[in-house]
Amino acid sequence: MITLASDFGTPYPAAMKGVLLQRTDARLIDVAHDFPRQDVRTAAFWLREVLPYYPPATHLVVVDPGVGTDRNAIVLRAGNHTLVGPDNGVLLPAARRLAGSEDRLESAVIDEDALEPVEPTTQPMDDSSASARRSPRGRSNTFHGRDVFAPAAAAVHDSDSGALDSLEWLEPAPVAVDLEFSDPVLADERATGEVLVVDDFGNAITNVPGSYLDGRERVAANGDPVPVGETFAAVSVGDRLATVGSHGYVELDVNQGRGDDAFGLEPGDRVVLAPVSEGTD
Repeated sequence: MITLASDFGTPYPAAMKGVLLQRTDARLIDVAHDFPRQDVRTAAFWLREVLPYYPPATHLVVVDPGVGTDRNAIVLRAGNHTLVGPDNGVLLPAARRLAGSEDRLESAVIDEDALEPVEPTTQPMDDSSASARRSPRGRSNTFHGRDVFAPAAAAVHDSDSGALDSLEWLEPAPVAVDLEFSDPVLADERATGEVLVVDDFGNAITNVPGSYLDGRERVAANGDPVPVGETFAAVSVGDRLATVGSHGYVELDVNQGRGDDAFGLEPGDRVVLAPVSEGTD
């Protein structure tokens, strides 16, 4: 299969699928196309959490604020998976988790000029305007998802060999742009971390490991005591709580409400969790 993930919304993913269907009979699976626009870190986090649940696949990822610039287009081989996308860090967290170890992770840069150009299957009667919109290399400067990454993903998927050096349009090279999520500081029963992402429910997901909540009935979140619950329903509707999300990190949430609003948090904000003494309001 080939999975697709982007910040495109609609209808741009349909054009990528059209290119893929011209070139491969792979099963196409949408991961998400509603990642926050140009938000590389948020996309990288969710891909790291979601892609490990797939069987071996080729993963086409396009969250690409630098499209049309001199940023590289890359392919990563991570264990039994392959990731295709821009060299801006969006692929690295997922690739590391999929690879399991550094010796199972290899990278290569796409020679974009060596890829077979992408063209519509039918041309309009007057295609001069379409030609004018393309660069001399036969691709748009603003839609590499269609013109670079989709054909590369199709070719990788249909390659007879899993080795990247078997593909003549790839040049083995290190990844230029890294992305790692920071670790919290755990000291004196306090955890100092940050909000990694806020999901569509408004849950503020921190980088503090869920084990911090073990054995605690309440914690102070940035000085404000809240109950600890194993489920959202551990508190009344509309009440706040700290819990452990499916990803294993501490979340600051509201039962049937938005934790980001209730706690006044957004991605990147500092979060300090501390024990709450019995009898403290």
